[in-house]
Amino acid sequence: MKSRPFQFLDLPRRLPRELPASMRVLGWQEIYGGFSAPEAADQAGRCLDCGNPYCEWKCPVHNYIPDWLALVREGRLFEAAELAHQTNPLPEICGRVCPQDRLCEGDCTLNTGFEAVTIGAVEKYIVDEAFRQGWRPDLSAVRPSGKRVAVIGAGPAGLSCADRLARAGIAAHVFDRYEEIGGLLSFGIPAFKLEKSVIGTRRGVLEAMGVSFHLGTEVDGALGAELLRDFDAVFLGTGAYTAVDGRLPGQDLSGVLSALPFLVANARRQFGRAPSGDPALDLAGKRVLVLGGGDTAMDCVRSAMRLGAAEVTCAYRRGEADMPGSRREVKNAREEGVRFLFNRQPLAIEGAVRANGVRLVETRAAGGRASSTEAVPGSETVIAADVVILAFGFRASPAPWWGEHGIALDDGGRVATAGVGGATSHPKVFAGGDNVRGADLVVTAVHDGREAGLAIARQFGIG
Repeated sequence: MKSRPFQFLDLPRRLPRELPASMRVLGWQEIYGGFSAPEAADQAGRCLDCGNPYCEWKCPVHNYIPDWLALVREGRLFEAAELAHQTNPLPEICGRVCPQDRLCEGDCTLNTGFEAVTIGAVEKYIVDEAFRQGWRPDLSAVRPSGKRVAVIGAGPAGLSCADRLARAGIAAHVFDRYEEIGGLLSFGIPAFKLEKSVIGTRRGVLEAMGVSFHLGTEVDGALGAELLRDFDAVFLGTGAYTAVDGRLPGQDLSGVLSALPFLVANARRQFGRAPSGDPALDLAGKRVLVLGGGDTAMDCVRSAMRLGAAEVTCAYRRGEADMPGSRREVKNAREEGVRFLFNRQPLAIEGAVRANGVRLVETRAAGGRASSTEAVPGSETVIAADVVILAFGFRASPAPWWGEHGIALDDGGRVATAGVGGATSHPKVFAGGDNVRGADLVVTAVHDGREAGLAIARQFGIG
């Protein structure tokens, strides 16, 4: 297709087909469809190729965005897929769950009056369509190194590390407590954002690359010691699973749920493995109040709508512009019927045996800073609720055996690392993702896993 430098003047930004809110709350399928080849080419052709690609720099993995957009415009799909994988081991996942509005698309030059290129949707198209047509990573030139690495955690960091190890001819053995790969990609992110079949396809790709998975396996002290002894290196990609404690009076009442167990229970139901009668999923006809303003809170409110809640409310202690979650997710939640209460700080959960509401106080900026709030005197109210979901965020969950083997932690309980490759205080151990950063984005975990895999290969004298 011939390039038109000013195509963005004639062709507006378009997203793939989106299910109407009235339909999407009835099921769990992804709410966005996919581009056709002509649609993807048209949208990719809006790229200015501006010479100083701000999109590429804002992307945590520094994808070659203008280059693979050009390949899509020219119909060179397999080359685009190869290029996308050079920087991102999980591009089809990042194309779905990255907050592009705050990253690549947020820094697109066309945002100055013409709307950004639909980078995320094109990235998703590249990999979905390439896989559908039979493309797979070409490892025909890779030779086995004889080295073996244990990867603990099958989340985005662990999967990305395993990908880079396999490309270096290193045998990657991935251990995870869950019965499916993906970590929070599978058990935290709902299917309406990331269908389980997408993770299943990626598992098949990785296994074809030589990655071995050991699922349903808890790496305790005994197994941890065995891995350190028997493998040439170990990568820790265990994420952040410890919920931030809001220390609210009444949070132990019946009807008060923590966000992650709620989302995991629902994911297990999607996999057909949830125990029957799980109370976390019994929301039909109930009033649900979610406390928090990040992407996890948005996953909870949107899941609650699909579980039949009579009404769903999200309360956040600061204003809408200060929410840490994706603007797109807030928009989607609002379209699906979620009510938002901004500048509301929870004080206590009301009730005797079972929760029946939350006492909130209005907040305002303190000292002129939106990041610092203070309570507005005399503004306390109680919002009725049958179910309260706490979504205040997560912290790293260090295993006791790490310290026993000299793996140092920082003051926040995160693994202490040095340099981009995630080297730790133990010469055989590397780490990355949320157990190093604290709760962060999928794409930053992908970056850390990628860099650790490359660093391990360099330590072995490969690459």
